[in-house]
Amino acid sequence: MIEALEPFRVELTGYCYRMLGSGFEAEDAAQETLVRAWKSYSSFDASRASLRTWLYRIATNICIDMLRSTQRRALAVDLGPSGGEIGTPLHERVFVHPAPDALVLPEDRAVLRESVRLAFLAALQLLPPRQRAVLILRDVLAWQASEVAALLSVSVAAVNSALQRARATLDVADPGTPLDPSDPVQTSLLTRYCEAFDRHDVETLVSLLHEDATTSMPPFAWWLRGRPAISVALRDPAASCAGAWLVPVAANASPAYWQMRPGLADPFALVLIDTRDGLVTGVTTFLDVPALLPLFGAPAVRR
Repeated sequence: MIEALEPFRVELTGYCYRMLGSGFEAEDAAQETLVRAWKSYSSFDASRASLRTWLYRIATNICIDMLRSTQRRALAVDLGPSGGEIGTPLHERVFVHPAPDALVLPEDRAVLRESVRLAFLAALQLLPPRQRAVLILRDVLAWQASEVAALLSVSVAAVNSALQRARATLDVADPGTPLDPSDPVQTSLLTRYCEAFDRHDVETLVSLLHEDATTSMPPFAWWLRGRPAISVALRDPAASCAGAWLVPVAANASPAYWQMRPGLADPFALVLIDTRDGLVTGVTTFLDVPALLPLFGAPAVRR
């Protein structure tokens, strides 16, 4: 019985991650899905639905229940104007959180890798839970409308209507470019960025930014936009990254790195980078490392 359910864990976790915007909650929701399925496996009727559809129905109900009592997760850029004082840390439930690729991207299934990028996850949070489920199932996981209708116990017309409304809401969302090791432009950009970061070469770092690039540091609501503002922040002696270096980590199908610092056994931060057309368009530096380490594990490579 368990052997029949366990192969679905990663894809269910990925589905729950897109629904909930948190790797921690996605793990919990996927585990609860498998536990409920195990307890009620004797009632599963293969003549009415496939095992996958049955599991996704359980997962969808769990996610919708979890979303009823929570606020919408967001990125710092969605929370208020840029600049100002850094302020105090906000509750972890405020932000969309990163997740390891291995947790949410099944190796044997073709899914849209940009669908686990932070910008796309934040845009998904704008949708009501059932619309969110419809869009993920149809546009990310490529289910047929009839399959989604059966899962949600609604008509195909209702699914198509929900999908149309969801697409309209997300039409302006730009998930950015997924990590592509075969892209020489992206590879060159990231190599130059990491080398400049390692040298604490602020001039080069700023030159690699898009003119409207953003930077943020969850769990703080503070964020900046534009080369001039980011340049000032990078040159601030009180916030200097001098001596720090970056170690690659697989997260959110994005260029992602542990930021390491001299004298610290654990990473200082988890950094996710957005790129487009050979420039860095966004840098998100997650500072809550003690919470992230159990999910990601310690860096495999240290200096």
